[in-house]
Amino acid sequence: MAQKTFLSRLKLTDFRNYVEAALSLDGRHVVLTGENGAGKTNLLEAVSFLSPGRGLRRAVLSDVTRVGASGGFTIFADLDGMEGEVAVGTGIEPGDGETVSRRLRLNGTPAKSTEELSDHLSVLWLTPAMDGLFTGPSADRRRFLDRLVLSLDHAHGRRASDFERAMRSRNRLLSEGRFDPAWLSAIEAQMAGLGIAMAAARHEMLGLLRTLSAGSGETPFPTPVLALEGFMEGAMDRPAADLEDEYLEMLRVGRGRDAAAGRTLDGPHRSDLLVRHREKDMEAERCSTGEQKALLIGLVLAHARLTADMTGYAPILLLDEIAAHLDEGRRAALFDLVHGLGGQSFMTGTDRHMFSALAERAQFFTVSQGGITV
Repeated sequence: MAQKTFLSRLKLTDFRNYVEAALSLDGRHVVLTGENGAGKTNLLEAVSFLSPGRGLRRAVLSDVTRVGASGGFTIFADLDGMEGEVAVGTGIEPGDGETVSRRLRLNGTPAKSTEELSDHLSVLWLTPAMDGLFTGPSADRRRFLDRLVLSLDHAHGRRASDFERAMRSRNRLLSEGRFDPAWLSAIEAQMAGLGIAMAAARHEMLGLLRTLSAGSGETPFPTPVLALEGFMEGAMDRPAADLEDEYLEMLRVGRGRDAAAGRTLDGPHRSDLLVRHREKDMEAERCSTGEQKALLIGLVLAHARLTADMTGYAPILLLDEIAAHLDEGRRAALFDLVHGLGGQSFMTGTDRHMFSALAERAQFFTVSQGGITV
């Protein structure tokens, strides 16, 4: 059984619609109910900032600060994590446009980067904005997959950002007609190493999820069958050095074509995550809206189980409006599955009754226009 990670205190200042807010928690699941627009999702977003990155909305940091606030936002949390109890403080200080950056303190000591949060807990989420994952652009599915990878491979985010930076440099050189072979070869060598490492990490994640799905028992949610297409598909069992050489040659040969296109046409940034409904043997994008939602829930829960199995610690789950489109029986089954993971989850909804099957397994709070009551 995976060990539990949980928040015992959460405090916000000038975050979204909250001047101030505080929650005292006891390790149980957290249910936040209230009218639409009251600020329930804002609380989940605050918890998502206890992980690296830009949170569950991928917001520009300067937009997160409450309108009218004189400074930046702050988030404080006490948590029992993978390295024991720790006090986390994060937020931004006033800056000029793009110079705004998020600061992090652990037990009062400044951290080098927000990536250090990965040493303490994993935070996974499912939001209504993700409902169009299977029918939307491939970039959304790549971002979703990379978030899955990041929970187990903390270096993946840095590799991805370094690859994007190198690719932008290459695109700029090509667009300016600067075909200097030394510069381009150096950049392309960096892209080859990073790109193949990214593709390998994604391939490994899908393999782990497939193995987990094959050994899982019956659940009320369909089983997703996962695959990648668009870059090196079917080749990832070969030595990494060979794949890097092959990608390097692709980039060298494709310089003229990429210059004409104005972008790099080969690489992990072109991959797409393919999902099928195993029981129906149907592509996810052809399934009904309800089936797509059930597939997504099944995929997120499978990844949460995998994270718990691989790290020995259950992740924190953020489930926004999770019960809205599920019947009573499936809601109860979902709550049992979430509880069975052994971690703490935060759930939102407009109707407290929809969460009645959780009973004493959860703390219930009412959210109303920047205020929180029990």
